[in-house]
Amino acid sequence: MSEFFGAGLALGHYLALGAVLFCISVAGIFLNRKNVIVLLMSIELMLLAVNINFVAFSRQLADPAGQVFVFFILTVAAAEAAIGLAILVTLFRNRRTINVAEIDTMKG
Repeated sequence: MSEFFGAGLALGHYLALGAVLFCISVAGIFLNRKNVIVLLMSIELMLLAVNINFVAFSRQLADPAGQVFVFFILTVAAAEAAIGLAILVTLFRNRRTINVAEIDTMKG
């Protein structure tokens, strides 16, 4: 496993990578509020940043519990992507748009 993490990379490098990915995803959520696909991708990127931190701490502490949590998070992320895209396709068929500003009103 040491060849995966590399000899020159410390825990701080992985935490910095996770922080950068998390900040990019938060910026994607706040800066782009019109496209639902970008919002879903930003949420997936946020979950990926959390997974990197879990694996890094799991490796540093020699405890596989963090890697077990990653499997649960990946399961939730896959379900979220499948359900989110199904809702997106249904909304596009009914409304002919994926603009968040036009989707927020309920059709009665």
